[in-house]
Amino acid sequence: MSEKQMLEQIITKTIDTVGASREEIFKIGEHSRNEYQELEKELVEVRLKVGELIDRADRTDVHAKLARSRLVEVSKNFNKFTNEEVRTAYEQANEYQVQLAILRQEEKQLRDRRDTIERRLLTLKDTIERSETLSTQMSVVYNFLAGDLRQFGEIVEDAKEKQEFGLKIIEAQEDERKRLSREIHDGPAQMMANILLRSEIVERIYNEKGIEEALREIRDLRIMVKASLAEVRRIIYDLRPMALDDLGLVPTLSKYLKTFAEHTKIKVRFRNIGKEQRLSQQLEVALFRLVQESVQNASKHANPTEIEVKIEISEKRAVIFIKDDGSGFDLNEKKEGSFGIIGMKERVNMLKGEIKISSKLNVGTTIFISVPLITE
Repeated sequence: MSEKQMLEQIITKTIDTVGASREEIFKIGEHSRNEYQELEKELVEVRLKVGELIDRADRTDVHAKLARSRLVEVSKNFNKFTNEEVRTAYEQANEYQVQLAILRQEEKQLRDRRDTIERRLLTLKDTIERSETLSTQMSVVYNFLAGDLRQFGEIVEDAKEKQEFGLKIIEAQEDERKRLSREIHDGPAQMMANILLRSEIVERIYNEKGIEEALREIRDLRIMVKASLAEVRRIIYDLRPMALDDLGLVPTLSKYLKTFAEHTKIKVRFRNIGKEQRLSQQLEVALFRLVQESVQNASKHANPTEIEVKIEISEKRAVIFIKDDGSGFDLNEKKEGSFGIIGMKERVNMLKGEIKISSKLNVGTTIFISVPLITE
């Protein structure tokens, strides 16, 4: 067996081992996450039961005090009451005392269960966070071992840059998956859980407080459902605007930039200079992502007050011009955020186009993108 074959065999076994370990870590995380959600539901129920028991115990305590007072009165004036009245007073006092003891014991057991659940939730949360971190690290290792970084050889000149670029792409993919997972869990999933809980409470409110309170709770539920639906639509739109397939690039950009301006409070001026026409699906998605990446980078890093976006589609080329009046940056300075620019350049290169970026500190940044319209 040659050295090359031995090396390939070692790498293959390593990839299999890393892949299996990654799957096991993922299963541990999923199991912990499912248990966490189940315990969250149980904690809500236990807290409700504790509140109900406290109310019942308080009412029983009042009855027990009255029964004891009655028993004291009967004991002091024994000759004034019949044997039946004395027996009844004693039995009632004893019965309420027993009921109160039972309720206090149930309350203590529920409080202990509540404390146990809360401690378990803290442990599970730590386990979930650790498994996510380990899973991301293992995925980076797995993809780096299994991937072929030679495709970046023409772009990245030396081995160190090649390694950094490949790892950054993999890390960005994993971070995006994690962000999306957390966004769904903390947004729509959490809202749906609250809606489910609130819907179970409606009937109780109706029985205890009447139709008006129940209707008010239902109206609050409707608001939560609308908010959840809007959040789901926002997440889907960020992944891939459906309007891109239906309306095309220019209308979708117009809609996106309008929404972007409303959310960021940045003034955005959008102009379509050329004719409005449909392009290939791949090209429309790529151009949309380039504009999206540009305006998001400006918003995140440059703190601009105004962004200008112009697009011109001719018979042979699509040209995009993005300009902001933000803080700008030094093009020769290599910093953490520069990976976004590298990704944009790579995307333009894949389209056989050109991209020019000019920036001045405290003046702003201008991005010029030109891509040929290649027809099959």
